[in-house]
Amino acid sequence: MIKKLVLVFIATIAIHGYGQQGTTSPYSFYGIGSLKFKGTVENRSMGGLSIYNDSIHVNLRNPASYAGDNLAIWGNESRPVKFAVGGSYSSTNLKSSNSSGEKASSSTFDYLAVNIPMGRFGFGFGLLPYTSVGYKLESINNEGNIDNRFQGEGGLNKAFFGFGYKLAKGLTAGVDFQYNFGNVQNSIVDFQYSDGIPTQYQSRENNRSDLSGLNLNFGLSYKSMISEKLELTSSFAYSPESNLTSKNERSVSTITINSAGQEFERNTIATDLELLGLKETDLVLPSRLSFGAGIGEPRKWFVGAETTFLKTSKFSNDLFNNADTVYEDAYSFSMGGFYIPQYNSFSSYWKRVVYRAGFRTEQTGLNINNESIKEFGISFGVGIPVGDARLLSNANLGFEIGQRGTTNSNLIQENFINFQLSLSLNDRWFQKRKYD
Repeated sequence: MIKKLVLVFIATIAIHGYGQQGTTSPYSFYGIGSLKFKGTVENRSMGGLSIYNDSIHVNLRNPASYAGDNLAIWGNESRPVKFAVGGSYSSTNLKSSNSSGEKASSSTFDYLAVNIPMGRFGFGFGLLPYTSVGYKLESINNEGNIDNRFQGEGGLNKAFFGFGYKLAKGLTAGVDFQYNFGNVQNSIVDFQYSDGIPTQYQSRENNRSDLSGLNLNFGLSYKSMISEKLELTSSFAYSPESNLTSKNERSVSTITINSAGQEFERNTIATDLELLGLKETDLVLPSRLSFGAGIGEPRKWFVGAETTFLKTSKFSNDLFNNADTVYEDAYSFSMGGFYIPQYNSFSSYWKRVVYRAGFRTEQTGLNINNESIKEFGISFGVGIPVGDARLLSNANLGFEIGQRGTTNSNLIQENFINFQLSLSLNDRWFQKRKYD
């Protein structure tokens, strides 16, 4: 039953995720798109909090989680092999100073990951989208006509492989090797008018950047009982600055546009970017540092806080420059936790449900027209037990409501609602055989 459920879930997420844009945010116009990856559904339901590690959930943001303690209910002999797959749906209301708002929505695949224990070691690998580009914007001239139309799609993905090691009781360390790949495509239509009427032919600039590069992610996690019931948890993760290679293409097309706004290409001329020194450029993937701590009763409740810093001020893109945009260092703060009425209850199913909540606030690293773009969200979620109770598998549902941006300085404010769904499934591969 579980295997059939996994196949149906993956197929559904894949169809919807790759059939639609991963974002509808106008702010994905900048850089290499909006940051898509914020962790598993379990993390996001606690305000993005990722410092808590256990033996039955995958933690994609700290490779130290690949190692850990064996399960007491399995005689302290092994840990489960963990599978995780997730997706999300987002509904956004876009608001500006002169518009009451337009609605947009998107659904996407969020991650697929596996964690395999091997004694004091643990290995993890998977795939996830890291940034996403998806926008269609228009600028209006003084006569009320369309001046330019901007469209974009694509994003950056991560394939990762890593391992963790248990250094001592409660202390684990790990490292992820990440391969980044993807492409960003955008176009700009420059409208021309004659006596206030659009001319028959318009010009469109087409750009495509194919991105690739490697980076590392290091992690530490520490747990210690500070009283008979209370446990202290702390976590640290660091990704050094790395480079992305961008192989670029540019062309200029003559197009016609019908009454429905559809564009039809008539002829295209390729631009010699090699002559301009822009055929292949380097982009900086900024360093990332996060740390946090929390306290709780094991398998009962937990509350914690986490801070993350990104050196986005180092980012630059030689192919696209915007005088009104400045990249500044990004910062985020998350606080959240969970509560389990009785994790090992066999008399009541609902007592084994995990209840999660949290909030986050974020400085995104974008500064447009002298306005820093900020974001915040409030989240809730539940973890519902599925399958064999001894394997502690669960389906996770998450809900987040939040806001990004501002209507000041002719910018756009996004009011969003996110729905997330994931499966966190466990299996026992390594079991000691006992003979009488």
